[in-house]
Amino acid sequence: MKKMTNQNKNKGAEISSPKGMRDLMNEEYYSFQGFFEKAQEVAVYYGFKPIETPMLENEEIFTTSIGEGTDIVDKEMYTLKTKGGDHLALRPEHTAPMMRAYIEHGMQTLPQPVMLYQYGPSFRHDKPQRGRFRQFWQFDCDALGSEKSIMDALVIKTCISILEEAGASNLSIDINSIGDKECRNGYVKELTNYYRKNIGNLAPIDRERLKTNPLRILDSKEDKTKIINEGAPDSVSFLCPSCKKHFKEVLEYLEEMNIQYNINKNLVRGLSYYTRTVFEIIEQKGGEDGTPLTLAGGGRYDYLARQIGSKKDVPSVGFSIGVDRIVASPWYKKLCPRILKKPKIYFIQLGTEAKLKSLNVIEILRKAHVPISQSLSKDSLGSQLAIAERLAIPYALIFGVKEALDNTVIVRDMGNRSQDTVKLSKLLEYLKELK
Repeated sequence: MKKMTNQNKNKGAEISSPKGMRDLMNEEYYSFQGFFEKAQEVAVYYGFKPIETPMLENEEIFTTSIGEGTDIVDKEMYTLKTKGGDHLALRPEHTAPMMRAYIEHGMQTLPQPVMLYQYGPSFRHDKPQRGRFRQFWQFDCDALGSEKSIMDALVIKTCISILEEAGASNLSIDINSIGDKECRNGYVKELTNYYRKNIGNLAPIDRERLKTNPLRILDSKEDKTKIINEGAPDSVSFLCPSCKKHFKEVLEYLEEMNIQYNINKNLVRGLSYYTRTVFEIIEQKGGEDGTPLTLAGGGRYDYLARQIGSKKDVPSVGFSIGVDRIVASPWYKKLCPRILKKPKIYFIQLGTEAKLKSLNVIEILRKAHVPISQSLSKDSLGSQLAIAERLAIPYALIFGVKEALDNTVIVRDMGNRSQDTVKLSKLLEYLKELK
C-alpha cells in the first residue's frame, strides 16, 4: 500500500487563515484605514510625529521590559530562532520597540520630550474572543523624555479626542498611581503580606503570580481573586511626596479639562514597566450587552529605557488604542479614508480599437482626480451596463470603435438614459458641469 504524500494529505484540508487572525477586506479595510487617518490627524495637531518599528524585534526587548509573571511573556509571545541563531519575537505591543528606537537613534539629543505615534499590527497567542484577535491593530502615542505631569494629561487628552472623533461618547477614565522605585517597594511588601494571609482563597494562577509579580494579582480576571482584591491595600496610600504631588497635578489637569475620572485602586495595567500614572479609557455602554468596554490604556514608564539596556532612565508616558474593538463597535462612525472617493463615472469600452486606447482615456481622468469604476476585461455593452447599474453609478462613459477613431466619448446619464457625445479634449470641462 502506497504511503500518503503530503500533497494528498492536504487535498481535503480546509484553506483558512491561522486561528485568531483574519483578512481585512472591503468595508472593514476602509474602516481601519479611516480610523488610522483620523487618529493620525488628531495626534499631529497635538504635536506627535510618526514612527514605524519592525514587526520583529529581539526577544529580550520584551522579556526584560514586559517582565516575567505577565501573561504576554509567559505564554502569549510568538518567538522564533533564526538560521543565524538570533532569538526574535513578533511584537506583542509597541512601547518597548518605540523606546528601543529612541535609544538606538540617539533621540535623547533632540529637544525633549520626543513625541511619537505609531500604528500597526501586534501579535499575542491568547484565546481569541469577541473583539480580540491574535493579530490585532493598535494606535499608540508616546511622549519620551519628560517626567512632567502635564505630559500625562496631554496623552490622556489626545487619546480621548481620538476616541470621540471616532464616535465614542460615553467615555470615562479609570486612573491610579502605582508609585516609583522610592515608594513602590513598601506597597508591594504590604500587598504581598495581604495576599499571603488570604492565599487559601486565591486562584491557582494568582498563587503563582505571588511568587513572581504580586502587582499582577490586582489585574486578575479570576472571580475568587476579585473578591480578595476588594480589600487589598491601595497604592495611593503608599505614595512618596513627589509621586503624590505628581498624581495630584495629573488629576487637576483632568478636572480643568472637564474629563471625568474614577480612581481605581486595583488598576495596575498588565505590563511590568509602568510607574506612577496608569489609566484605562472605557466606553460605558460599549460592550455587546451594554456593559463597559475598555478601548485604550496606558501610563507612565520612567524605567523602561534602563530595563532594555540604556545607561540612563528616560521618563516617558503614552497610550495604546485597541483599533479592532473600535471598528467593531456600533457607535463607530465608519470613518472613510481620504483616498476612497465613490466613483460617479463607469467607464465602458467596446471593440479592439477602443480597448487599445482605453488606458489613455482613464489616465486623463486620473490626472484630473476623477475616480471611476471599470470592467476592462469585459467585452459586451450589456454586461458592462449591468455592472454600472448594480453599483448605482450615476454616469457611464461609453468608448467604442467610432469614438476611438473620432477622439470622442459618449456620456450617458444612467438615471434618465439621455446621452451626449463629447470630444476628449472637452471631456473634463463637460464632467465639471455634471451634478
